[in-house]
Amino acid sequence: MALNPALIYDPRYHTFDSWACLMVELYAAQQLEIPDPKTDWKKWGQGLKAIDVFANEGIPQPDAFDDWQSWAAAVVSAVNPNTGA
Repeated sequence: MALNPALIYDPRYHTFDSWACLMVELYAAQQLEIPDPKTDWKKWGQGLKAIDVFANEGIPQPDAFDDWQSWAAAVVSAVNPNTGA
């Protein structure tokens, strides 16, 4: 079952902190780590990937990417293949 496209924020025009905070708020029941400027985005991404709904969508490993925006765009594409993010 694919997630609703409105439930995955487009990472463009965001900093990692702002995008990740939106995801933390949206998936509050999953108790994701609240990011701060010292947060390792790849480690945080592993936490997101561990959430059942995202694991079931086959989102990519953060370690396969050099920057968080490319990874986040790939997450959007994996969950919502028709978004073109």
